[in-house]
Amino acid sequence: MSMIYLNQLGMISPLGNSLDATKRALLELARSGVALSDDYSPGRPLPLGRIDGNLPLLPMDDWPLPDRSRNNQIALAALEQIRPAVESAIERYGDARVGVVIGTSTSGVAEAEAALRDYVSTGALPEGFHYGQQELASPATVLARELGICGPAYVHSSACASSAKALASAARLIRMNACDAVLAGGVDTLCRFTVAGFAALESLSTTRCNPLSRNRDGINIGEGAALFLVSREPATVSLRGWGESSDGYHMSAPDPAGVGGRLALEQALARAAVTAAEIEYVNLHGTATVQNDAMEAELIHRVFGGHHVFVSSTKPFTGHALGAAGAIEAGLCWLAMQDDNRTGKLPAHLWDGSDDPKLPVLQLATPTTRLGHPPRWAVSNSFAFGGANVTLVLARD
Repeated sequence: MSMIYLNQLGMISPLGNSLDATKRALLELARSGVALSDDYSPGRPLPLGRIDGNLPLLPMDDWPLPDRSRNNQIALAALEQIRPAVESAIERYGDARVGVVIGTSTSGVAEAEAALRDYVSTGALPEGFHYGQQELASPATVLARELGICGPAYVHSSACASSAKALASAARLIRMNACDAVLAGGVDTLCRFTVAGFAALESLSTTRCNPLSRNRDGINIGEGAALFLVSREPATVSLRGWGESSDGYHMSAPDPAGVGGRLALEQALARAAVTAAEIEYVNLHGTATVQNDAMEAELIHRVFGGHHVFVSSTKPFTGHALGAAGAIEAGLCWLAMQDDNRTGKLPAHLWDGSDDPKLPVLQLATPTTRLGHPPRWAVSNSFAFGGANVTLVLARD
């Protein structure tokens, strides 16, 4: 069966507006992109993973009104980083043989919030608002139109698993010969709705999130975009395996036994034809909530058998970008697996160092961890509200 490769990556996150800036913050400086802000929680400053406000965005004045959202602007800004490669693929394969699969959860909710604030104060919705701005399919539609392609174009919206599912879907489209290349990944942008929602669940931390610590008390919301060009053309990193499952346990809490998470992880390892002993790095879902970290730590300990594999959560670097998180975190693995990471630096686990005696001991990557070579095998977990679980396995080829 032919390999599926992650040929190119365009990514924007709180770590930087380019791959070079992101890699420097992640692997060289171990510098978090999370900072206090009350822009999305007026009067209550919270740590958020925000994109640099100096990012140049395409003007929306000539866009159809339903497409005008910051979410779509961020998606197009990520596309610009790899646009020549995507257009080359379209020229090579034809516009009907290239697809777009995106994960998102907010789409144009921020625009709706602003419109409703105007409505409260003026009694009318502003002329620049359209209900279609909230359409979840909008990022895929806009990217496909911008590129002039007519292959499959759709969105996954399954909370924090959305963009990891998008990458798995891209691989399936290629394997089933529906596409020769797919632009796949995720985008999500900050809005008051998600911040208030997680606050209502008492899941937000008032400090930088602290995964696996005895002092962990919740997440930081983030934003960003990561788009991969996926195809059969050989590249440094391949998407070797993926696994998907659904707990059906609870709307917002994971199954404490980790049954669904283990199913997704073992399915991904089996599809990749790799053993747990060969994996060198695991990017944890690692939200820093009490229940998620307890479930995931037990899962990693059971499957990987203790201390041989390095693990970290990158949520303290970026915040939790919800629908975009899976693609962003796969992107961070992809960056670490490139040839220029000769010493094999890994994304560090940023936390307060206070072990939780209720959790099994895992081998946490630190800012000084070195494999001696770029990671050969990496795993990235995404566990979402509603029990949607996805594990991706990436390999250096």
